[in-house]
Amino acid sequence: MVDRNKAFGWAANDESGVLSPFHFSRRENCENDVTVKIFFCGVCHSDLHTIKNHWGISRYPVVPGHEIVGIATKVGKNVTKFKEGDRVGVGVIIGSCESCESCNQDLENYCPEVVFTYNSRSSDGTRNQGGYSDVIVVDHRFVLSIPDGLPSDAGAPLLCAGITVYSPMKYYGMAEESGKHLGVNGLGGLGHIAVKIGKAFGLRVTVMSRSSEKEREAIDRLGADSFLVTTDSQKMKDATGTIDFIIDTVSAEHALLPLFSLLKVSGKLVALGLPEKPLELPIFPLVLGRNMVGGSQIGGMKETQEMLEFCAKHNIVSDIELIKMSDINSAMDRLAKSDVRYRFVIDVANSLVTDSSAENLEDHVDHEVSITSRF
Repeated sequence: MVDRNKAFGWAANDESGVLSPFHFSRRENCENDVTVKIFFCGVCHSDLHTIKNHWGISRYPVVPGHEIVGIATKVGKNVTKFKEGDRVGVGVIIGSCESCESCNQDLENYCPEVVFTYNSRSSDGTRNQGGYSDVIVVDHRFVLSIPDGLPSDAGAPLLCAGITVYSPMKYYGMAEESGKHLGVNGLGGLGHIAVKIGKAFGLRVTVMSRSSEKEREAIDRLGADSFLVTTDSQKMKDATGTIDFIIDTVSAEHALLPLFSLLKVSGKLVALGLPEKPLELPIFPLVLGRNMVGGSQIGGMKETQEMLEFCAKHNIVSDIELIKMSDINSAMDRLAKSDVRYRFVIDVANSLVTDSSAENLEDHVDHEVSITSRF
């Protein structure tokens, strides 16, 4: 039987998505583990999707959070990379089979047996809960080193949002195409980091949005070269065939055809957002323009560490609103309305207060809506 350690966090109990205090258990630190005292945790749009069961795969109660930065407080006897007191991070995944083709290529995130940080179970049956909590225990192979100079609070969102835009830029050749034109569709948690990383790779960056509301901050604050309002038919016509790459971060239902019109011959559109309903994929512009449409989701552990080092070198962090744990429900309401510039981060260490009246999660019924792994 696996020994347990007490933990405390905030969980959603049903599809209302309302988060409230919960006591639960973490496994005991074993020989390959790192125990992390959580200081900060970013609030990802995936957290919102999960607590609301938008994808139909949520398991309640669920403690969200996979953009975690804290301090290692205990390391197992086989752990040599980390020591107590190190500043560390935990991202979207905490386990994989470590023997399949994807794992052997440092692509653990594509492993068929990947274990996500929350809303999942480990091979020993442990119920995994996320970073809206005081402590987490993780296999050292899925723990990241936070580079010196990278702030813990504004650096936390890089563990999901940062790698989600960095990985496709590397894979689809954007990092090797200095001077090429990148379009970023949607200026939110992913989009604003895509602008910063794209500029660091030497790309010319155009932000694309349905309104001009964010034009000045996209250019003056984030460093974009230009701004394109996608609902302005004349400006869209003028921009036809001018963009080499488009990173589409929009998670709401939207049309792809107008985006394809912007691509040059052999241009690439990479989808990162996860809409609740399937999007229509027009084939004619792909064929006639020799265009490519692809997707991407986070990255493996090696690439994620590389991304953190890259961001530290280029002073890239997320623009954040720091909140208390008690503010999380109002933050989720705002996130659903895209009312955040550009990522909420919970100040866990200074605001997570243990509530002795909180329900014990271990005694709560495990409402498994689906046994499918989440993303």
